[in-house]
Amino acid sequence: MARASGCSLGYSAAAARASSSSSSSSASGNGQVVLKPLFGTLADRIGARPVLLGGLVAFAVASALYALADSPGWLWAARLGQGAAASAFSPAASALVARLNPAAKRGRAFGSYGFYKSVGYTLGPPLGGVLVWAGGLWLLFTVLAVLGAAVAGWALIAVPVVPPLPRTRQTVLDLARRLADPAFLVPTAALAGATAALSVGVGFLPVSGAVAGLGTVATGAAVSVLAACAAVVQPRAGRALDAGRLTFRGGLTAGLLLAAAGLGCAMLPGLAGVLLGAALIGVGTGLITPLGFAALAASTPPERLGQTMGAAELGRELGDAGGPLLVARVAATASLTYGYGVLAVLLACGPMVAAGLVRRRG
Repeated sequence: MARASGCSLGYSAAAARASSSSSSSSASGNGQVVLKPLFGTLADRIGARPVLLGGLVAFAVASALYALADSPGWLWAARLGQGAAASAFSPAASALVARLNPAAKRGRAFGSYGFYKSVGYTLGPPLGGVLVWAGGLWLLFTVLAVLGAAVAGWALIAVPVVPPLPRTRQTVLDLARRLADPAFLVPTAALAGATAALSVGVGFLPVSGAVAGLGTVATGAAVSVLAACAAVVQPRAGRALDAGRLTFRGGLTAGLLLAAAGLGCAMLPGLAGVLLGAALIGVGTGLITPLGFAALAASTPPERLGQTMGAAELGRELGDAGGPLLVARVAATASLTYGYGVLAVLLACGPMVAAGLVRRRG
């Protein structure tokens, strides 16, 4: 039952990513940035399971809206609806992973959860492209509607009822203090950095390959290497954390440095630089993702898990958007090589900034 719950939660997130990578991503992404913290707080108030199921149903309805209308004018409305739905079930799923697993097994749980999310990152864009090629946007949104409804039904059966916990009154000042604590800031910043590196790798490594004269097969292989490394490493990192072979601080530091090293390798010309950069970025993000969420779950009161996960997801969305924008801006004024270098320096400085925050807080 627990494994079915984890697969269901992971595929919920995978469905969201498959949608976000398909078309009109900016509309969906903007909605997620605004709404994820709000839906995380709602999950604490009424329970994470109803928010998860409601988000999946809303995702299916929004997808069916365009499939039935089959009009370009409804595309943005459908994408905004999908983004709002993903904002609901993403933090709810993270909170459920934490609630349904004891502290000693959360590393493994978040590792498996991250693996299924990586499946969505990997398969979403190519499958979406195939569907659009075969039948246009109508077929894509029809498949997404069916997928959302199917996962909602699966989650209804597989995910157990987790009642909300009693909560003490929280003021805005209390919330600000909790979000300013290094126990929240450090893993959230690491997750944002990992997502920024991942987005830059997926978006710009093919550009570097094309500039070096590599064909589409080679550049596509680089993205596949990145996604495969991230997917394979996450469950192993989670198991190592639970077994005591890895610590939060050590794993997050190693992940940031590996991602920075991967961006540094991407500065090298030719196929070797692209592939090595993809592998190191994938391993770095694979280390950070389960450890970051497990660290947040360990430092958060159980009755506030939804709020924390929603705020952390906001940080990831900012990294997802900010990383490529930063690299693109530097590339426009200098070159793509310098763009990689600037982001690599920022990630490499992350552990030092985190250590300073911890010492400052005593």
